Amino acid sequence: MVDTKSKEENISRPITGASEVYDTVKENVIRVIDEIAKVQPQYSQSVSNLQLDCIQTAKDTIHTALSVPKQFAGSLNITVPGTYVEQFAKQANEFTSNLIRTVGINNQLTINALDAARENVKIYNRTVDAIAEFNTNAVKAWTSLYSAQQQRFFNQ
Repeated sequence: MVDTKSKEENISRPITGASEVYDTVKENVIRVIDEIAKVQPQYSQSVSNLQLDCIQTAKDTIHTALSVPKQFAGSLNITVPGTYVEQFAKQANEFTSNLIRTVGINNQLTINALDAARENVKIYNRTVDAIAEFNTNAVKAWTSLYSAQQQRFFNQ
């Protein structure tokens, strides 16, 4: 009888130890993710600031690049026929309008893709939860079967 009890204690001990190992791993991984989450707002703000700086630099570059030829043409009194200026302005405005519409469509597609990716992450999370629940139920079933077999074996 003493041997039987000793065997039962040895069987239950490794499960507790394994459980503690998994809990430790889980806690440490969650701590790392929490640390990453803490800096995420700063990261997003830095990316946003970089984008705004790039936009301002592009505007400044265009202003600077076009001010010199404009000054040069003005100082030499260069004139362009009115019909050419009108046609150029019409085509430039049309091109710009088309480009703005294209950028708007691209932005909407990108936003839709990001929303779909976010939804996929939610679906993935629900799938992981369902798999975990299934695995938990499977482990409970196997444990129950194993315990029943052990009880039957030790009661003989």
